[in-house]
Amino acid sequence: MVVIRLARGGSKKRPFYKIVVADRRYSPTGRFIENVGYFNPMARSNAVRLELKKDRIDHWISQGAKPSDRLKSLMKAEAKAA
Repeated sequence: MVVIRLARGGSKKRPFYKIVVADRRYSPTGRFIENVGYFNPMARSNAVRLELKKDRIDHWISQGAKPSDRLKSLMKAEAKAA
């Protein structure tokens, strides 16, 4: 099964997440199919906090990929803000 989830990066106490499409069997920070955005929860002032490639996410969802719960809430908040 293909999932769309967050892959943690960054340093200690400074998280940075890539939003990736990956096979469920691979580790969360390991191999992935496509990078479809990023989430920076520590963004300050003018820095971009969340960037999504909505067309690619919609494509993967139409192909049967399941977004994680956290990603669903981020997409919902992004849609509400726009």
